[in-house]
Amino acid sequence: MSSNGARRKIGAISIGNLGEIYDFTVFAFSIPLIAAHFFPSQDSSSALLSTFAVYAVAFLARPIGGIAFGYLIDKVGRVRVLAITIWLMAVATAAIGVLPTYQQIGIAAPTLLILCRFAQGLALGGEFTGGIIYIMESAPKGRRGRWVGIAFTFATLPLFFVTVVLLGFQTVIGKELYADWGWRVPFLIGGLIGIVGFQMRKKLEEPEEYLFAVRNAEFNSMLRSISRPARKSMLYVAMLMPVQAVTAYLLLGFMYTFLVKQVGMDSKTALLANGAGIFVYAILGAVSGTLSDRYGRKTLLSVGTLWIAMVAYPAIWLAAHGSQLQVVLGQVALGIGIGLYGATCTVTSTELFPTQSRAISHAIAYQITVAVLGGTTPLVCAWLVSVLKSPLAPGWYVTAFAVLNFFMVQFLPETKDVDLHTSVADSEAVESTQILTESPISERA
Repeated sequence: MSSNGARRKIGAISIGNLGEIYDFTVFAFSIPLIAAHFFPSQDSSSALLSTFAVYAVAFLARPIGGIAFGYLIDKVGRVRVLAITIWLMAVATAAIGVLPTYQQIGIAAPTLLILCRFAQGLALGGEFTGGIIYIMESAPKGRRGRWVGIAFTFATLPLFFVTVVLLGFQTVIGKELYADWGWRVPFLIGGLIGIVGFQMRKKLEEPEEYLFAVRNAEFNSMLRSISRPARKSMLYVAMLMPVQAVTAYLLLGFMYTFLVKQVGMDSKTALLANGAGIFVYAILGAVSGTLSDRYGRKTLLSVGTLWIAMVAYPAIWLAAHGSQLQVVLGQVALGIGIGLYGATCTVTSTELFPTQSRAISHAIAYQITVAVLGGTTPLVCAWLVSVLKSPLAPGWYVTAFAVLNFFMVQFLPETKDVDLHTSVADSEAVESTQILTESPISERA
């Protein structure tokens, strides 16, 4: 494949995944303002908890969207369904930017906000799974980690620039105007990102890996398409995801509000500190994906979990008690851990399944785990701080998941060189498939 073709594929998919992380990050950065506009309360903690609950609604919708869109991605095609998900995401995100407030329409305002978040969750359920699978199936042999890592970086790196833009926008129009109406602009921009992504995706073709599976496999009903080996691989994904879900959404969905509301840091300073962590998180995605092609997935996964286990509590302590520089260092430390683990975790989770049922199987396992753990992380962390009266409680929460995940990673199969037609959970199927047939992808350099 030419370098231009590779860049086009990675770019078209990355902008959709960017839309996913962008929308969730903008909502997270806007939580203090959304709480004031949609959940007016004399108790600011109650308003924040209500807004974190709305943040979690999208995660509860993700498994539903993942199952529905995942089945269609396997049966109808990767590209067609990804065009639908990016449109749904764009409309739901832009709609948040024009919603009336509680003062204008009463209880209908938070109700409409919940519906928009639910629609976002439905779209994201298919968007992430479908996009990563498309990249992974299009990659040459021996470069799947690198391709997914680059897509991971391209989708995440702009979030650092989002923080800079938000900071600049707040500075230009002033804090009062931003709190009044300026917070809506980033959501409208999110809608435009979706439109651009749709135009880029119209030119994509289905991966040869998927077309090969269509020609040589029977696509069954939703439940019958999930084989017994695939069900075992779903368990492996559930073992992979906890620390990724919890730590990523601690950084993306909780830390900014924590720094502003709990620590009392100026919003601009908090934005820059959190943005530094996101920047490192993004850059290391491509690095870790490439290294996992050389040294194996399990090596990078083990290093990532150990790093998170070592730095999670100190990072929270620095956020609560450190100087501004120390707060930045703590956010960067979290970003290093998630960056080392994230891209490798992503490519591994898709390599575990056979092509003909990859999307539906991955969506069920991935989206349910992320919904239960990732979507509730900001809410749980805020609740722990409130109940235990300790700002350090989230550090122990993340550390516990990191230690648990390190041991679970040791029981996972190595997927670096697996044949994509099979589920690695079925070793006999892998061996027999390698003897009987060769993937067209595996024949390319």
